[in-house]
Amino acid sequence: ALCRLLCRKGCLFLLSAAAILGYFGLLPKSIPGLLPIPRTLEGASRVLSNAVRKSKTIKKYDAGGLKFGKSIPRKKKWDVCIVGAGLSGSAIAERYASVLDKTTLVMDVRTHIGGNCYDFVEPKSGILMNLYGAHLFHTGLERVYKYITKWQDNAPWKRYDHEVVGWLDGKLLPIPVNINTVNGLLEESIQTPEEMDKWLKSVQIPCKKKDQCANAEEMAKSRVGKDLFEKVFATYTKKQWDKKPKELDALVTARIPVRNNFDPRYFSDKYQVLPSKGYTKWFAEVLRHKNIDVVLGADYFKVRKSLQGRCGKTIFTGPIDRYFQDSKLGKLEYRSINFEAELLKNSGYFQTHSVVNYPGPEVDFTRIVEYKHYFHRKSDYTITVKEYSTDTGDPYYPVPNPKNHELYEKYQELAQKEEKENKVYFVGRLASYKYFNMDAAIDNALDMFNQIEGSPSQPGIDDEAESADADKKETSSALEKPTATAPKKKGTASTVS
Repeated sequence: ALCRLLCRKGCLFLLSAAAILGYFGLLPKSIPGLLPIPRTLEGASRVLSNAVRKSKTIKKYDAGGLKFGKSIPRKKKWDVCIVGAGLSGSAIAERYASVLDKTTLVMDVRTHIGGNCYDFVEPKSGILMNLYGAHLFHTGLERVYKYITKWQDNAPWKRYDHEVVGWLDGKLLPIPVNINTVNGLLEESIQTPEEMDKWLKSVQIPCKKKDQCANAEEMAKSRVGKDLFEKVFATYTKKQWDKKPKELDALVTARIPVRNNFDPRYFSDKYQVLPSKGYTKWFAEVLRHKNIDVVLGADYFKVRKSLQGRCGKTIFTGPIDRYFQDSKLGKLEYRSINFEAELLKNSGYFQTHSVVNYPGPEVDFTRIVEYKHYFHRKSDYTITVKEYSTDTGDPYYPVPNPKNHELYEKYQELAQKEEKENKVYFVGRLASYKYFNMDAAIDNALDMFNQIEGSPSQPGIDDEAESADADKKETSSALEKPTATAPKKKGTASTVS
């Protein structure tokens, strides 16, 4: 009772002091270690806009409550050093720590964990949002789903079926294309899957070479015909890649689903979930292990010499061309994204869906994301983020064309030599120059762990009954030729869909 009384009086004192300081304009703009205090909507919006535009955390460091360091501990040695605290790096670190009881250093040049999945709560609105664009988890891979739900007690995942619409000829219609899209856009009256299949067959334009499309334009037309290609694919592809569809690999449009029914969902996988407490909290649980040291804000290329002789193995998950920069082979081509965020006073919603695409030439952004839609979060405010594709900035998407494939193969030869001579392994999206969906990134990391360590027993994760063609599902895509770093096996997600 005495403790409660003292706490109550202490809280009242702090509140009174804050009120007085606020009245005289003496409250600090921020408190060390905490989020900046947004005084007005305009001020909070400006803080958010700057953070998103610069891809910088609002807090200087954010490890989701996980203990971390800001510099590499001197003289300490580790069994494994991992560059990158995203999906690939975190999953491999956890496997080494949990399965093999190995000590692991995880370092990241960014000041947060989670890689591009990183999310945070915007302080003014209380809305959970991603810093690097919306991330929707979906998978048909049993092993991957078992892995992500290992921490369900502290970082639970909940079902979320993602739906996307797009402005097409002034109408808000479902994307991917389904029966409603065709009826609304082309004035058709299709009612059944059989009618949709018949209609698609009537408009499809076969590729010039039988069963072999030369580029993304041929592939798209072979699937949806000329009209849908021009209205849905052509301009959007140019905005996304800054290249015409005929300049890109056929795999770019081959992976985009086309529905023959009324299903409005963006994905059709068995498991479609989001972490209810956010990705950052989930990453914190994955990395919360006595054998794992996490260091943020550490540039590997500045500390690499100091780590010589202190890492039994090194797992590199960054851009492979950056690692071999001294080879003078040249840079691989990536597309990046610029984000433009806006915080609005709105107790409802700005748009009908969490994601609205803009495939046409009317605007130069590709989509608007409204994070409040996810799990229908309550707030007096809402946040919208416009996305603009660009050539500059953090690398997001490898550009799939013959020139980049040829250059990557040269880097792959260097990587194989580095692995043999120095025990450096290249894992993940940037190191493999493939666009992995999230489930495929985790699956690839688990495969690489097995390959490096001889497939140790992993109770609760491996499932030999998993279908051999699970990797062909929509979730397990990579904008690359199917040449995974790790050898193919049941459930490996390295093919394109």
